[in-house]
Amino acid sequence: MPRFSIVVPSHGVAGRLSLALDSVLAQSFGDFELIPVCDAPDAPAADVVAGYAERDCRVTPVHSPPSAGLAGARNTGLRAAVGGHVLFLDGDDVLVPGALAALDARLSAVGDVDALYFEHERAPWWEGEPTNPAAPLLARTPDGVFSPDRAPELTGVTLPAWSAVYRRAFLTERDITFPGGHFTDVGFGALVALRAERVAALRAVVVRHLLRRQGNRLNLPGEHHAELLDQSELVLTRAGEQGLSADRLEPLFTQLFAAVLKTAAHPRRLTGGRRAFFRRAGALYRRHRPTGYRAPGGSLGVQHRLLAAGSYPAFRALRAVNQRALRAAALLPRPRGLRTRLRYAVNLRLPLDRNLAVYCAYWGRGYACNPAAIHAKARVLAPHLRSVFLVEADAVQSLPKDVEYAVIGSRKYWEALARARYLVNNANFADAVVKRPGSTHLQTQHGTPLKTMGADQATYPVVAAATGSFARLLARMDRWDYNLTSNRHSTEMWEKAFPGAHETLEYGYPRNDVYYTASAEDVARVRKELGIPEGKKAILYAPTHRDWATGFSSGLDLAEFCEAIGDDWVVLLRAHYFYDRGPGRSGDRIIDVTGHRSSEDVCLAADALITDYSSIMFDYANLDRPIVVYADDWDVYRETRGVYFDLMECPPGRVARTPEELAAAFTDGGYADESATALRAAFRERFCQFDDGRAAERVVRRVLLGEPPESIPPVTPLAERVPAPAATLVRS
Repeated sequence: MPRFSIVVPSHGVAGRLSLALDSVLAQSFGDFELIPVCDAPDAPAADVVAGYAERDCRVTPVHSPPSAGLAGARNTGLRAAVGGHVLFLDGDDVLVPGALAALDARLSAVGDVDALYFEHERAPWWEGEPTNPAAPLLARTPDGVFSPDRAPELTGVTLPAWSAVYRRAFLTERDITFPGGHFTDVGFGALVALRAERVAALRAVVVRHLLRRQGNRLNLPGEHHAELLDQSELVLTRAGEQGLSADRLEPLFTQLFAAVLKTAAHPRRLTGGRRAFFRRAGALYRRHRPTGYRAPGGSLGVQHRLLAAGSYPAFRALRAVNQRALRAAALLPRPRGLRTRLRYAVNLRLPLDRNLAVYCAYWGRGYACNPAAIHAKARVLAPHLRSVFLVEADAVQSLPKDVEYAVIGSRKYWEALARARYLVNNANFADAVVKRPGSTHLQTQHGTPLKTMGADQATYPVVAAATGSFARLLARMDRWDYNLTSNRHSTEMWEKAFPGAHETLEYGYPRNDVYYTASAEDVARVRKELGIPEGKKAILYAPTHRDWATGFSSGLDLAEFCEAIGDDWVVLLRAHYFYDRGPGRSGDRIIDVTGHRSSEDVCLAADALITDYSSIMFDYANLDRPIVVYADDWDVYRETRGVYFDLMECPPGRVARTPEELAAAFTDGGYADESATALRAAFRERFCQFDDGRAAERVVRRVLLGEPPESIPPVTPLAERVPAPAATLVRS
C-alpha cells in the first residue's frame, strides 16, 4: 500500500496539467500513486495523461464524466485510491519540491491523524507577490496532535480541500465524500472538521496554487451561487445533529455567513434572483443561529442584522452605498475621432441585430482564412444571416463580387461592430470594440502554434517588445466566447497562451476543408491561374517572419536553388503575410504568390512544401504531400522566439540545414523517400486530428445556428479521409 494517493482532477486544464503531474513525479519521496481523473478516454487531458501512464507505473488514470463536476471527479479518484493517506491536487496546481517528504516526516512524528493541515501559496498568474492565506490560521493551532475542540477557528470552511492530507480510512469509515454541486470544498472541508478526532498542522507550504487570470470559476456570475446555501445548510444541519459545542459552532456559523453575505453583496455574482437568495439565506440564518450569538462589528455586523431581520430593501440600499463609495470612474475604450466615437456610442444603445454577423481576417487584409471559409458556409447553412466582411480600403478590389463588406474605420464599419450578434475574427478586433451582452465572439486563430503565442511571449524580450501591451492583448481576449482549434496540441497551447473563460471548439480549421473537398480539376485550375507551366512540378517555399528582422529576406538564394534542382521544378514563393504587399519577385522558375488571396489555393497547387518554422506546414500536412524543413537558423529562432516543441525531433519530413542539403533532398529523392513518408505520417497523426473537410459546417451549426454539441457532425478518422490529389506527384 503506497503512503499517499494523489488525486488530480483534470477537466479544463489540459494546457497546465503537465505542470501538476511533473511536480508530483519529480518529488524526492516516491511512495505514492498518482490518480489523474479525466473526463473520458478521448478528452484533451486524457492524451496528456496517457503518456505519463506509459512512462510511470505509479500513474493510474480513472474517468469521471464532466456532468459529475469537480465533486464527482474527486470522489471517483477517492474510490480508486489504495494509499494510506489521500491528497487532492487541482490540475493547475503544483506540489512544491520536497512536499511529500515533508508530509511523510510530519505524519511519522504525529502518527495517523485524521487530517494534517498545511500551508499553501497562492501565486499570481502574471505578476505580484504570492500570498499564504493558511499561515495565520495554522499559526494559532497547537504544536502537536490536537482535537478540533482546541482549534475552533479551524472549521474547514476557509481552507480548500488541497490544503490538507487525509487518512483514507477516516474518510471511508465516516463515509465522507465531496458533496455534489459547486462550492464542494466548503462542504467537504467542514464535514472533515466536524468528524475528525485527531488532527495536526504542518506549518510549511506544500501546494502552490496557480491563480487563474480570469479568477476563481466560483466567482463568475451565475445561478450556481445558490449552491453556496446548499453547502451551508448541509454543514449546519450536520453540526446540529452532532450537537456541536457553542465554542465550535459560532466560528463555523460566522465563516459560512461571511461567504454568504459576500456573495449577496457582490455586484456581479448574482445575475438574478438576488431577493430570493437573500430570503433563503435569512431563513437559514435564523434557523441555525447559535443561541446567544453575537454578530461581528462594523459593516459586516450591520449586514448580519439585516439578514436576520429579512430586510432586503435596507440591505440593497447599504450595498448600493458601498458600491458607490468603492467604484472608480470606468471609461470604455474609445475609437479615435469625436464623430466616430459618438456614432459608435449611439449604435451601442440600439438593440443587437440578431441576424447580423461580421467577419474579419488578418486585420482587414482581405477575404481569407477561417473567417472566409465560415462566411461561405454560413451563406449555405444560415442564409437568414446578413454577413459583412471588414477590410482595409486597399483590399476591397480583392473581394469576391458578391460579398458585402465594410471598410475599416467607416461609418458602416462601426455600425456593424456595434450591432452585430456574431463577430468572427482570426486575429482580434480593435481595442475600442465593446463586448455587448448577448453577442458572440468567435476567435478562429490562423495556424497551429509552433512558436510561443499570447501571454507565453512575455519572457522573450524581442517578441514582447513587438507585441505591445499584454494588458490590451488580454482585454481583447476577454471578449472571446469560443476559440477554435485544429488539433489537441493547439488546444493545450491556446489554454496557456490565452487564459480566459471562453470555450474551446475542437472542430478543425474551416480554411483546411478545401484540402479534402477539392478535385483534380480544382487543382488544375489553380495551377493555371498561378502560371505554373504544364508538366512542371511546383515547390511552395513559405518561410516565416523573423521578429528580429525589419523586412523580408528569404534566407535562401532561390535562383541558385532552382539551378541546383533542375528544370523539372518551379518554385512558388509565398512570404509571410506581413510582407504581402511588397514588390513581386517572379521569374521563369520563381513565381511570387505572396499577394495571392488564398494560401489554400497555393498549397493545392504545390507538389511539395519547403518551409522553415511557418505554421503552413501543419495545414499543408493535410494534403499528405512531401514537406522539407529548411532550418538554417533553428537555434537562433528557438532562443529568440520561443517554441512549444522541438521541431527537429518530430519534423514532418526531411530536414536540411544548408542550401546544399536542401538541394540534395530534391535531387536524390530524399524529400519523398520512405523515411520522409514515415515522419509525415506521424506528424499528420499529431497535428491533423480535427481537419476533415467539415470544420466550417461544425462551426456554423454550433456557433451561428446554436445547435447542441451532441448534434454536431463528428470528425472523420484520419485513415478514412481522402486528400485532394496532387497535380504531378505520385505519393510514396
